Amino acid sequence: MSPSLERRLGPLDAAAIIVSNVIGGGILFTPPQVAAAVPQPLWFLAVWFAGGGLAFAGAMAYAELAALRPRAGGEYVYLNAAFGRLAAFLTGWTSFIAGFSGAIAASAIVLTFYLGRFFPAAADSTPFFVVPLPSIPLTVSRQTLVALSAVALLAWIHVRGVRPGRIVGNVLAALKVSALLMFIALGFSIGSGSMANLRASAESVAPTAWLLALIPVMFTYSGWNAAGYIAEELRAPGRNVPRAFAFGTAAVVAVYLSLNVLYLYVLPVEALARVQGSVLDVIADRLLGARAGNIMGVVSIISLAATISAMTFAGPRVYYAMARDGLFFPAAARVHPRYRTPAVAIVAQAIWSGFLVLSGGSSALTRYTGFAVVLFSGVAVAALFVLRFREPSAPRPFRAVGYPVAPAIFILASLAIVVNAVNSDPGPAGAGLGVIGAGVPLYVWLTRRQRLS
Repeated sequence: MSPSLERRLGPLDAAAIIVSNVIGGGILFTPPQVAAAVPQPLWFLAVWFAGGGLAFAGAMAYAELAALRPRAGGEYVYLNAAFGRLAAFLTGWTSFIAGFSGAIAASAIVLTFYLGRFFPAAADSTPFFVVPLPSIPLTVSRQTLVALSAVALLAWIHVRGVRPGRIVGNVLAALKVSALLMFIALGFSIGSGSMANLRASAESVAPTAWLLALIPVMFTYSGWNAAGYIAEELRAPGRNVPRAFAFGTAAVVAVYLSLNVLYLYVLPVEALARVQGSVLDVIADRLLGARAGNIMGVVSIISLAATISAMTFAGPRVYYAMARDGLFFPAAARVHPRYRTPAVAIVAQAIWSGFLVLSGGSSALTRYTGFAVVLFSGVAVAALFVLRFREPSAPRPFRAVGYPVAPAIFILASLAIVVNAVNSDPGPAGAGLGVIGAGVPLYVWLTRRQRLS
């Protein structure tokens, strides 16, 4: 009999995973995109505030679901309970193909750019050789080898046990948040900027543009649900899962809002919209001089490493749960007899992430499936209503704050964002639906295989 996962984590460990999972490359690159869509400072900030409010409402709904079913897997577990195995499989499939693996690959590539500030060879994309697979050439260069090394190192740490993974994750999360808070404090205290940049302008904002801007904002906030993936390894989950969701999500919202106010303090919204690359580097150079850009380069390296670590921790718990239910390859359900980690699932995710690094496919996958993050989280929150109706007498150690209004608003906002994405940008949305739908044949094969075994 295979060993099981053990409850070794506390609420701060899970909150650190949320913080690391959320605060990554997104906040470095999406604010100019949002400013271009919403070129009015107060409405720009309103998008980020609304995104934070939605994230917190979603987190409270997930807290009830995770306390009700404290198992590994997050929304896979909730969709399975409320809407059946196919819906659950498709969210897990999307997590493996793009949600976690694509984000890990993208973060690892961005990490090489920042390392390149100090070690130029790390960002050298000149190919050593190319493996000419049909339609998907794999490029081996110094840059891809450095990115692969980062993915492999953190996978190795997390295979070696929950304790080393927890220590590395907590240290990286603490360094990340401390550095960002220090930067924000220095920016407002000794930096040069103008509060006039935050005043309302005459620029109008169309409702559809505002909703479209919510997509990158919600994608930047994505990861607030990370505590649900590891609920099976949290001590006293009925008490600690809600604490983790509340602490972690509130910390992220506070950091994001503060950073975006600082961005506008330094740059008018129209100048922010024109920023190319990392806005954090531009802001640091403006505030504190060229050396500050190198300092923030180090902060960005830490931030991206923390993000990769958190996703390496959380993602494999989904595939482990799927395999345990017969909806993924059986080996992924194996728990290492010594380290008590889903080692096969961790290695499988690292291999696919490495393939995306070599193929350059991570950016396309994350762009195509960005709306799916919103879609599946909205469906998972809808599971709260289904399970309240279907299981009214089930013991609920925690009940969602603001139910039923807050989760209903989250669901409606998610629906509006997805519909607006499909109407306004049908190409990527259609490709994303294709990626999700590609999991259906695999689901049919796995369920047939399970019935025959």
